[in-house]
Amino acid sequence: MGKIHLLDNASINKIAAGEVIERPASVVKELIENSIDAGADTIRIEVVMGQKSSIRITDNGCGMSKDDAALSFIKHATSKIQNVEDIETVKTMGFRGEALSSICAIANVEIITKTKDELAGTKVIIRGGELISIDQTGAPEGTSIVVDELFYNTPVRKKYLRSDSVELAHIIDVVTRMALGHDKISFSLSTKEKEVIRSPSSELLDTIIHIYGQDIARAMFPIDLVAGNIRITGYISKPELLRSSLLFQSFFINDRSINSKAIGFALRDGYGTLIPKGRFPICILKIYVDAREVDVNVHPAKNQVRLSHEREICDMVTRSVREALSGKNLIPEINILSKQPKQSQLSGQLQRSLIYDAPDPRPQLVNENMIDFRPSAKDTQRRLRRSESSVAKMEKPAGMELPQVKVLGQVDSLYMLVQIGESLMIIDQHAAHERIFFELVRASKRDDSQELIVPINMDLDQREVALMKETIPYLEEFGFRISGFGQDTFAVTAVPIVLGKLEDPAMVHDIISDILSQGKIKNETGIFERVTKSIACRSAVKAGAVCSTEQMESLTRQLLQTENPYTCPHGRPTMLSFNRQELDKLFKRS
Repeated sequence: MGKIHLLDNASINKIAAGEVIERPASVVKELIENSIDAGADTIRIEVVMGQKSSIRITDNGCGMSKDDAALSFIKHATSKIQNVEDIETVKTMGFRGEALSSICAIANVEIITKTKDELAGTKVIIRGGELISIDQTGAPEGTSIVVDELFYNTPVRKKYLRSDSVELAHIIDVVTRMALGHDKISFSLSTKEKEVIRSPSSELLDTIIHIYGQDIARAMFPIDLVAGNIRITGYISKPELLRSSLLFQSFFINDRSINSKAIGFALRDGYGTLIPKGRFPICILKIYVDAREVDVNVHPAKNQVRLSHEREICDMVTRSVREALSGKNLIPEINILSKQPKQSQLSGQLQRSLIYDAPDPRPQLVNENMIDFRPSAKDTQRRLRRSESSVAKMEKPAGMELPQVKVLGQVDSLYMLVQIGESLMIIDQHAAHERIFFELVRASKRDDSQELIVPINMDLDQREVALMKETIPYLEEFGFRISGFGQDTFAVTAVPIVLGKLEDPAMVHDIISDILSQGKIKNETGIFERVTKSIACRSAVKAGAVCSTEQMESLTRQLLQTENPYTCPHGRPTMLSFNRQELDKLFKRS
């Protein structure tokens, strides 16, 4: 007897169900998508966790006739496409005819549905994919589906479910994304204990308020960009409002929630150096393209798509983010007396979840080792003069006027206290000067260099030797001249002119060591950012440097003339603002 045989239908259906239904949240997603396709504008989700778990999805959509209800749970039965050609222009959330049949194959399901024209509704009961009964019943227009005992006949899959709180967190995530993606639909999610989410039919910003709370909504900027047949709308957060995970980033293609690393990278590119590594902005981005340019038939769960113009779309995402941030005041305001931002119920659930990083309101901390000695006044003045002369040569935007600057003092040789207008500003002197040098290096001609009277020799280990050989062509574009000088030694004969008069050869060692320590170069953009950041960091005024009033005033004015004075190249804030109203509150002034 041969080893190959055909599986029975029950096994086939359970395997297919496993591709679509991974956990309770998958059930919620698929049934909500069916409700959306049915034209519902109100969708209620009720879940009971624990031993007697159940999921109920109720909508006010078009409902189904008795005949359609009898067919709805059969594999590949669908009302959404007629033939293979329709797949190329799919405009509905579902189309495969797999969702309901997959759910019915591994659970007990009750469907109660009624169309507008029928006097009575239809009640269908299915157990493990087999029809148990179909009867008439009283019902409002729309559909209600109850799913009980999920995975009762597939115990292996049930065994790998996580705790109730984790599975609930997944459900909350699904409903959240659905509500954000379909703001014209009213959503509610409740458990046995309480209502978790309520999002009325409204504009997207109102939905953000109901999902994430007013504090987050106030820190969002709108996006709306159209080019050709592509449109991008939505909201992105201020650079100060970041999270430690990607959970708060929602992307939609033609209203379908998707996962896309490419679009995520494009979003980050739009922020550039405004955000630090390892931190992520909040966003809701909706991308609309011709349905013929999107292949939605990639995965049974339909959360991945192929885009025929992905590069063009990603470039638009980056441009839309830059335009949304351009010209905005991005200085973080310190509100000492305000209460802690109220966590929405969503956030609270996710914080208790073991699968996500809890939303962390704390900014990323950079371990910037304080030096044991104070830099000399001569060294600080030389660094400031080098950037000041270069900033003076930069073209200023027409009509640009710098605000009045009044230096108040310095705290612990780290932070400058400056009054700008009516605001008290605390400026990180090193981060501020880093930003200035970063923009100077970025704007300079890359091949501008100065010859060194005495070459600087660098002895490297074998790993660094390999990386150096790969990195030299990129470094030479910035004005470095480096050649081999023995087996493990390289000689630096010229450096970028932006470094000025090189009185400390150790700076060149530090810059090149920084670049090599970050490993293999992935692309030219990466090496450009790497070199400019390293040069800026090593050239800037040091933390711990004592500055005179004139030096602090010069540094502040230089910072205000940069294109982006709000963060250092690593994404840390350069300054914080206390406005007059906050100061009055602190001192109990009416």
